[in-house]
Amino acid sequence: MHIQDIFQRYRTTISFEFFPPKSTDASEALYGTIAELEPYKPSFVSVTYGAGGSTRELTHDLVVRLKRTTALDPIPHLTCVCHGEEEIRSIIERYAEAGVSNILALGGDPPRDREDWDRSQDAFRHAADLVAYLKKFNDSGAHPDRRGFGIGVAGFPEGHPGTPNRLLELDYLKRKVDAGADYIVTQLFFSNADFLDFRDRCDLAGIRIPIIAGIMPIVSKKGMSRMAELAAGARFPAKLLRAIDRAGNDPAAVEKVGIHYATEQCLDLLEHGVSGIHFYTLNQSAATREIYANLGLRDTDALAAAN
Repeated sequence: MHIQDIFQRYRTTISFEFFPPKSTDASEALYGTIAELEPYKPSFVSVTYGAGGSTRELTHDLVVRLKRTTALDPIPHLTCVCHGEEEIRSIIERYAEAGVSNILALGGDPPRDREDWDRSQDAFRHAADLVAYLKKFNDSGAHPDRRGFGIGVAGFPEGHPGTPNRLLELDYLKRKVDAGADYIVTQLFFSNADFLDFRDRCDLAGIRIPIIAGIMPIVSKKGMSRMAELAAGARFPAKLLRAIDRAGNDPAAVEKVGIHYATEQCLDLLEHGVSGIHFYTLNQSAATREIYANLGLRDTDALAAAN
């Protein structure tokens, strides 16, 4: 389903992110997670793309399998890094042929294991360039949907780690929107004030497309440390840190605190009319399912009916 149709159907979307498995055991675990989460009828699910395009084929295979064997609507990530124009064209043609309706266009992380990588060799240096290319593909009529791909981009409520100038940061985001982006999915955050202020600043900058809030429940202290690393600067409010400290070394207590905190974030976001909530699941289902229960939701359609 095209993202424009998804937003028409759901005043508030709820979606999940998965990453492609790299082993048989990981595959079995992921498809178990998918089986547990499919009954919750997410508005869509996204599938990540490894640094430097390292999971390109794995991402494609997972997206196509989800499209063909489940009722889920998969949105693949696509990055600029380590790709020439012909490669990008080949990737999006394959997605179009498979009936994939949407893409999340990202700048991408540099490869960790390629010393020979030179960004000047990439066809697109910035996500805005990739968005413009996808828009050109859409306008060519090569996609079976006359509208082409729905195009998503990333937003950073706490600020993009690579752009300390926050005025320039909004200019760069506006370029992605003006190039043809249909919606924004944010990096994870733990202070809703950061998200709401980001949303207001986007409005002031003339960015008027739906902004989906990225939520990652803390389920362990180790996971929290990993989050801080992956997010390249995630802020952990004192209120959250105090609650985690009170849980001590009890893993079950830490997980309970993290899920409760994420639930409170979601309740507040819903009260503030958020366009969508995107759960970074880390290929696990328990925290997401519990948050649904805490919100009193049977599935995402129930939220649409309540709205």
